[in-house]
Amino acid sequence: MRPPSPCHLRCEGIHLQKHSLAIRVLVVDDEPLARSNLCVLLRADPDVSEIGECGSGEEAIRTIRSTRPDLVFLDVQMPECDGFDVLEMLGTETPPALIFVTAYDSYALRAFEAGALDYILKPFDNPRFRNALDRAKQRLAHASAKAPHRIVIKTAGHILFLRPGEIDWIEAADYYASLHVGSRTHLLRRSLTDLEQELDPAAFCRAHRSAIVNLERVRGLEYNQNGDYEVVLDDDTRLPLSRRYRKEFQSRLGLRNSSS
Repeated sequence: MRPPSPCHLRCEGIHLQKHSLAIRVLVVDDEPLARSNLCVLLRADPDVSEIGECGSGEEAIRTIRSTRPDLVFLDVQMPECDGFDVLEMLGTETPPALIFVTAYDSYALRAFEAGALDYILKPFDNPRFRNALDRAKQRLAHASAKAPHRIVIKTAGHILFLRPGEIDWIEAADYYASLHVGSRTHLLRRSLTDLEQELDPAAFCRAHRSAIVNLERVRGLEYNQNGDYEVVLDDDTRLPLSRRYRKEFQSRLGLRNSSS
Protein backbone atom coordinates (compact mmCIF):
# COMPACT_ATOMS: atom_id res chain seq x y z
CA MET A 1 0.00 0.00 0.00
CA ARG A 2 1.10 3.58 -0.52
CA PRO A 3 1.64 5.56 2.69
CA PRO A 4 -1.10 7.97 3.76
CA SER A 5 -0.81 11.43 2.24
CA PRO A 6 -0.03 14.26 4.67
CA CYS A 7 -3.07 16.10 3.30
CA HIS A 8 -6.12 15.06 5.34
CA LEU A 9 -9.63 16.44 5.63
CA ARG A 10 -11.46 15.21 8.69
CA CYS A 11 -15.15 14.75 8.10
CA GLU A 12 -17.65 16.42 10.40
CA GLY A 13 -20.65 15.22 8.44
CA ILE A 14 -21.74 13.40 5.29
CA HIS A 15 -24.91 14.25 3.41
CA LEU A 16 -26.21 11.84 0.82
CA GLN A 17 -28.23 13.26 -2.05
CA LYS A 18 -30.82 11.25 -3.92
CA HIS A 19 -30.41 10.67 -7.64
CA SER A 20 -32.92 9.67 -10.32
CA LEU A 21 -33.57 6.05 -11.21
CA ALA A 22 -31.93 4.38 -14.20
CA ILE A 23 -33.10 0.80 -13.76
CA ARG A 24 -31.14 -2.07 -15.30
CA VAL A 25 -33.55 -4.97 -15.89
CA LEU A 26 -32.97 -8.61 -16.76
CA VAL A 27 -35.79 -10.80 -18.13
CA VAL A 28 -35.31 -14.54 -17.58
CA ASP A 29 -37.68 -16.94 -19.35
CA ASP A 30 -37.13 -19.95 -21.59
CA GLU A 31 -40.00 -18.84 -23.85
CA PRO A 32 -38.89 -16.17 -26.39
CA LEU A 33 -42.42 -14.78 -26.77
CA ALA A 34 -42.78 -14.31 -23.02
CA ARG A 35 -39.45 -12.44 -22.89
CA SER A 36 -40.46 -10.31 -25.86
CA ASN A 37 -43.77 -9.29 -24.28
CA LEU A 38 -42.06 -8.16 -21.07
CA CYS A 39 -39.38 -6.28 -22.97
CA VAL A 40 -42.00 -4.35 -24.97
CA LEU A 41 -43.64 -3.19 -21.73
CA LEU A 42 -40.32 -2.33 -20.14
CA ARG A 43 -39.13 -0.25 -23.10
CA ALA A 44 -42.15 2.00 -22.65
CA ASP A 45 -40.99 3.03 -19.18
CA PRO A 46 -38.64 6.05 -19.02
CA ASP A 47 -37.00 4.84 -15.80
CA VAL A 48 -35.73 1.65 -17.45
CA SER A 49 -32.26 2.29 -18.88
CA GLU A 50 -31.14 -1.22 -19.87
CA ILE A 51 -32.93 -4.48 -20.67
CA GLY A 52 -31.20 -7.84 -20.88
CA GLU A 53 -32.61 -11.25 -21.75
CA CYS A 54 -31.72 -14.80 -20.70
CA GLY A 55 -33.32 -18.00 -21.95
CA SER A 56 -32.10 -20.35 -19.21
CA GLY A 57 -31.34 -20.46 -15.52
CA GLU A 58 -27.65 -21.16 -16.08
CA GLU A 59 -27.33 -18.14 -18.35
CA ALA A 60 -29.20 -16.02 -15.81
CA ILE A 61 -26.75 -16.88 -13.04
CA ARG A 62 -23.77 -15.90 -15.19
CA THR A 63 -25.42 -12.69 -16.38
CA ILE A 64 -26.57 -11.56 -12.95
CA ARG A 65 -23.11 -12.09 -11.49
CA SER A 66 -21.41 -10.16 -14.29
CA THR A 67 -23.88 -7.31 -14.95
CA ARG A 68 -25.52 -6.80 -11.53
CA PRO A 69 -29.04 -5.83 -12.70
CA ASP A 70 -31.29 -3.84 -10.38
CA LEU A 71 -34.45 -5.77 -11.21
CA VAL A 72 -35.00 -9.31 -12.49
CA PHE A 73 -38.21 -10.77 -13.91
CA LEU A 74 -37.75 -14.50 -13.33
CA ASP A 75 -39.73 -17.46 -14.64
CA VAL A 76 -40.18 -20.39 -12.27
CA GLN A 77 -40.29 -23.44 -14.49
CA MET A 78 -37.31 -23.71 -16.81
CA PRO A 79 -35.46 -26.82 -18.01
CA GLU A 80 -32.49 -28.05 -15.93
CA CYS A 81 -32.28 -24.97 -13.68
CA ASP A 82 -35.54 -23.38 -12.50
CA GLY A 83 -36.07 -19.99 -10.89
CA PHE A 84 -35.55 -21.25 -7.35
CA ASP A 85 -32.32 -22.98 -8.38
CA VAL A 86 -31.13 -19.63 -9.73
CA LEU A 87 -31.74 -17.94 -6.38
CA GLU A 88 -30.08 -20.75 -4.46
CA MET A 89 -26.97 -20.56 -6.65
CA LEU A 90 -26.80 -16.77 -6.39
CA GLY A 91 -27.05 -16.70 -2.61
CA THR A 92 -26.11 -13.21 -1.40
CA GLU A 93 -25.72 -12.04 -5.01
CA THR A 94 -29.50 -11.96 -5.51
CA PRO A 95 -30.55 -8.68 -7.19
CA PRO A 96 -32.15 -5.89 -5.11
CA ALA A 97 -35.59 -6.43 -6.68
CA LEU A 98 -36.98 -9.73 -7.95
CA ILE A 99 -40.35 -10.44 -9.55
CA PHE A 100 -41.47 -13.96 -10.43
CA VAL A 101 -43.49 -14.33 -13.64
CA THR A 102 -45.11 -17.74 -14.11
CA ALA A 103 -48.22 -19.56 -15.27
CA TYR A 104 -48.49 -21.50 -12.00
CA ASP A 105 -49.97 -20.10 -8.79
CA SER A 106 -48.74 -22.97 -6.61
CA TYR A 107 -45.26 -21.43 -6.15
CA ALA A 108 -46.38 -18.08 -4.73
CA LEU A 109 -45.70 -18.81 -1.06
CA ARG A 110 -42.30 -20.28 -1.82
CA ALA A 111 -41.47 -17.28 -4.01
CA PHE A 112 -42.20 -14.75 -1.27
CA GLU A 113 -40.28 -16.84 1.24
CA ALA A 114 -37.34 -16.67 -1.18
CA GLY A 115 -37.49 -12.86 -1.12
CA ALA A 116 -39.58 -12.10 -4.21
CA LEU A 117 -41.03 -8.59 -4.35
CA ASP A 118 -44.01 -9.68 -6.43
CA TYR A 119 -45.51 -12.72 -8.18
CA ILE A 120 -47.20 -12.22 -11.56
CA LEU A 121 -49.38 -14.93 -13.08
CA LYS A 122 -49.41 -15.42 -16.84
CA PRO A 123 -51.32 -14.20 -18.74
CA PHE A 124 -51.32 -10.76 -17.12
CA ASP A 125 -52.63 -7.39 -18.27
CA ASN A 126 -50.80 -4.08 -18.43
CA PRO A 127 -52.17 -2.70 -15.13
CA ARG A 128 -50.93 -5.79 -13.27
CA PHE A 129 -47.49 -5.41 -14.82
CA ARG A 130 -47.45 -1.70 -14.03
CA ASN A 131 -48.33 -2.36 -10.41
CA ALA A 132 -45.44 -4.80 -10.05
CA LEU A 133 -42.98 -2.45 -11.76
CA ASP A 134 -44.08 0.46 -9.57
CA ARG A 135 -43.42 -1.64 -6.46
CA ALA A 136 -39.94 -2.41 -7.76
CA LYS A 137 -39.32 1.29 -8.41
CA GLN A 138 -40.31 2.14 -4.85
CA ARG A 139 -37.89 -0.41 -3.44
CA LEU A 140 -35.04 0.70 -5.71
CA ALA A 141 -35.71 4.38 -5.01
CA HIS A 142 -35.52 3.68 -1.29
CA ALA A 143 -32.25 1.82 -1.77
CA SER A 144 -30.76 4.51 -4.01
CA ALA A 145 -31.62 7.16 -1.42
CA LYS A 146 -29.10 5.42 0.85
CA ALA A 147 -26.40 5.43 -1.82
CA PRO A 148 -24.17 8.51 -1.99
CA HIS A 149 -24.62 10.60 -5.13
CA ARG A 150 -22.46 13.35 -3.70
CA ILE A 151 -20.62 13.31 -0.37
CA VAL A 152 -20.44 16.62 1.45
CA ILE A 153 -17.43 16.77 3.74
CA LYS A 154 -17.48 19.61 6.27
CA THR A 155 -14.38 20.75 8.11
CA ALA A 156 -13.49 23.91 9.98
CA GLY A 157 -14.04 26.64 7.41
CA HIS A 158 -14.24 24.25 4.46
CA ILE A 159 -16.91 22.28 2.61
CA LEU A 160 -15.82 19.65 0.08
CA PHE A 161 -18.20 18.05 -2.43
CA LEU A 162 -16.91 14.60 -3.34
CA ARG A 163 -18.44 12.23 -5.90
CA PRO A 164 -17.97 8.52 -5.15
CA GLY A 165 -16.52 7.99 -8.64
CA GLU A 166 -13.58 10.22 -7.69
CA ILE A 167 -12.47 7.77 -4.99
CA ASP A 168 -9.57 5.46 -5.93
CA TRP A 169 -9.84 3.19 -2.92
CA ILE A 170 -10.88 3.23 0.72
CA GLU A 171 -8.75 1.99 3.59
CA ALA A 172 -9.71 1.13 7.17
CA ALA A 173 -7.86 3.40 9.62
CA ASP A 174 -8.73 2.62 13.24
CA TYR A 175 -12.13 4.26 13.84
CA TYR A 176 -12.00 6.04 10.48
CA ALA A 177 -12.08 5.20 6.81
CA SER A 178 -9.42 6.84 4.61
CA LEU A 179 -10.77 7.85 1.21
CA HIS A 180 -7.86 7.98 -1.23
CA VAL A 181 -8.57 10.51 -3.99
CA GLY A 182 -5.50 11.08 -6.12
CA SER A 183 -2.78 12.47 -3.85
CA ARG A 184 -5.23 13.44 -1.10
CA THR A 185 -6.75 11.45 1.74
CA HIS A 186 -10.05 12.31 3.40
CA LEU A 187 -10.81 10.80 6.80
CA LEU A 188 -14.37 9.77 7.61
CA ARG A 189 -15.62 8.51 10.93
CA ARG A 190 -17.31 5.55 9.26
CA SER A 191 -16.67 1.83 9.09
CA LEU A 192 -15.83 0.09 5.83
CA THR A 193 -18.91 -2.10 6.27
CA ASP A 194 -21.19 0.94 6.39
CA LEU A 195 -19.56 2.49 3.34
CA GLU A 196 -19.69 -0.79 1.42
CA GLN A 197 -23.47 -0.96 1.93
CA GLU A 198 -23.94 2.60 0.66
CA LEU A 199 -21.60 2.55 -2.36
CA ASP A 200 -22.67 1.24 -5.75
CA PRO A 201 -21.81 -2.51 -5.77
CA ALA A 202 -21.28 -2.34 -9.52
CA ALA A 203 -18.48 0.21 -9.01
CA PHE A 204 -16.85 -0.74 -5.69
CA CYS A 205 -15.70 -4.08 -4.29
CA ARG A 206 -13.74 -5.32 -1.30
CA ALA A 207 -10.21 -6.47 -2.03
CA HIS A 208 -9.59 -7.51 1.57
CA ARG A 209 -11.06 -6.77 4.98
CA SER A 210 -9.28 -3.40 5.19
CA ALA A 211 -9.77 -2.08 1.64
CA ILE A 212 -12.55 -1.28 -0.82
CA VAL A 213 -11.51 -0.58 -4.41
CA ASN A 214 -13.06 1.48 -7.19
CA LEU A 215 -13.12 -1.09 -10.00
CA GLU A 216 -12.64 1.64 -12.62
CA ARG A 217 -9.19 2.28 -11.15
CA VAL A 218 -8.00 -1.33 -11.48
CA ARG A 219 -5.26 -1.72 -14.08
CA GLY A 220 -4.68 -5.40 -13.47
CA LEU A 221 -4.00 -8.29 -11.12
CA GLU A 222 -0.48 -9.58 -10.49
CA TYR A 223 1.08 -12.33 -8.41
CA ASN A 224 3.41 -11.20 -5.64
CA GLN A 225 6.47 -13.09 -4.39
CA ASN A 226 4.28 -15.21 -2.10
CA GLY A 227 2.16 -16.39 -4.99
CA ASP A 228 -0.88 -14.34 -3.95
CA TYR A 229 -2.73 -11.84 -6.12
CA GLU A 230 -2.28 -8.10 -5.76
CA VAL A 231 -4.64 -5.49 -7.18
CA VAL A 232 -2.71 -2.93 -9.22
CA LEU A 233 -4.38 0.46 -9.60
CA ASP A 234 -3.81 3.06 -12.30
CA ASP A 235 -1.46 5.06 -10.05
CA ASP A 236 0.64 1.93 -9.28
CA THR A 237 -0.88 1.47 -5.83
CA ARG A 238 -0.77 -2.24 -4.94
CA LEU A 239 -3.29 -3.82 -2.62
CA PRO A 240 -3.46 -7.45 -1.50
CA LEU A 241 -6.39 -9.45 -2.81
CA SER A 242 -7.41 -11.86 -0.07
CA ARG A 243 -8.67 -15.35 -0.80
CA ARG A 244 -11.93 -14.50 0.96
CA TYR A 245 -12.83 -11.81 -1.59
CA ARG A 246 -10.94 -13.08 -4.64
CA LYS A 247 -13.78 -14.92 -6.38
CA GLU A 248 -16.20 -12.01 -6.01
CA PHE A 249 -13.57 -9.45 -7.07
CA GLN A 250 -12.65 -11.40 -10.20
CA SER A 251 -16.33 -11.87 -11.05
CA ARG A 252 -16.92 -8.11 -10.80
CA LEU A 253 -14.05 -7.60 -13.25
CA GLY A 254 -15.64 -10.05 -15.67
CA LEU A 255 -13.14 -12.88 -14.99
CA ARG A 256 -15.82 -15.53 -14.57
CA ASN A 257 -13.60 -18.41 -15.72
CA SER A 258 -10.57 -17.34 -13.75
CA SER A 259 -9.29 -19.85 -11.23
CA SER A 260 -9.53 -18.94 -7.57
